[in-house]
Amino acid sequence: MKNNLIACAVQQGCNSGRETNLAYSLQQIEQAAGRNADLVVLPELHLDHYFCQNEDTDWFDLAQPIPAGPACVSLSAAAKAHQVVVVSTIFEKRAPGLYHNTAVVFDKDGSIAGTFRKMHIPDDPGFYEKFYFTPGDLGFKPINTSIGKLGVLICWDQWYPEAARLMALAGAELLIYPTAIGWNPDDDAGEKQRQLDAWITIQRSHAVANGIPLISCNRIGFEAAPDQGSGIDFWGNSFIAGPQGEIIASADHVQDTLLFAELSAERSEQVRRIWPFLRDRRIDEYAGLVKRYLD
Repeated sequence: MKNNLIACAVQQGCNSGRETNLAYSLQQIEQAAGRNADLVVLPELHLDHYFCQNEDTDWFDLAQPIPAGPACVSLSAAAKAHQVVVVSTIFEKRAPGLYHNTAVVFDKDGSIAGTFRKMHIPDDPGFYEKFYFTPGDLGFKPINTSIGKLGVLICWDQWYPEAARLMALAGAELLIYPTAIGWNPDDDAGEKQRQLDAWITIQRSHAVANGIPLISCNRIGFEAAPDQGSGIDFWGNSFIAGPQGEIIASADHVQDTLLFAELSAERSEQVRRIWPFLRDRRIDEYAGLVKRYLD
């Protein structure tokens, strides 16, 4: 990874329509580049409202092909114009009836350095993603860019230590989680705080366990449910953590934010020397991890 990498997470609302959302994302990329960012991460599915709150076949019209779709063309041009690496998440139309939630990484020259298709797909009230997204089939492989090897995962993937570990074992130098997660407004304050704390804690633990920095980039704002449900209050709280899980930069739950942090490859190296977790793994005893449950 480039030493002294300037990373930027764009925390934004995504409920203003595709043209407005994309224009805002492009504006934020430009502003981040003006502040010397090498890397700009956008929230999960930042082009549109969170359409997975219900099951409706009309929402498949939002999907577009990669790389030929208009969003890829615009984001590629922005990455090239501003000489930054951009991580975006797009509702991908791969073939008729076959759709993915896909992260696309644009390198500084505008080329697509690689893609990652969301592997873990939730199916919960208000998050009916299994209706829309086919589970990813590209594996847990870091994406090589001009600034380093990026371990890009998406939202629900962030709860699984196996995903982070496999990325790290494959050489990822930085974990990146574009995210769309929020509260059910009907939950009480205590439950909301427990959920938020768990979300932050699990991701910080991935940084610690693997000795590499981590970027978690969430959307913000209330989005009403189309079926008169409770809706989702996206909780923001985007953050950037170092290789010991230390919070370097964090956002609140209400503000559009450009979140910056300087990340050091040398620091990751030093942390892995004092905490050699990869060295001491008992790979001879981990066969049970490939089973659903040990009866």
